[in-house]
Amino acid sequence: MNRKDIEYKIRELKMDYVRLQNDLEKLESVNGNISPLEKQLTEIETELRSLNEALKKA
Repeated sequence: MNRKDIEYKIRELKMDYVRLQNDLEKLESVNGNISPLEKQLTEIETELRSLNEALKKA
């Protein structure tokens, strides 16, 4: 992956993260099951950390 690809993927993941946070807040307000969303957010955080490390090396 080149620098441009990594930056694009980071932007894409950040948008997904924000969307999921909004969904999570909505589910919390109606006492819905938030576990799957929390898991997805954790996975995105992990991937973002990895991509940021790759960006530093690129």
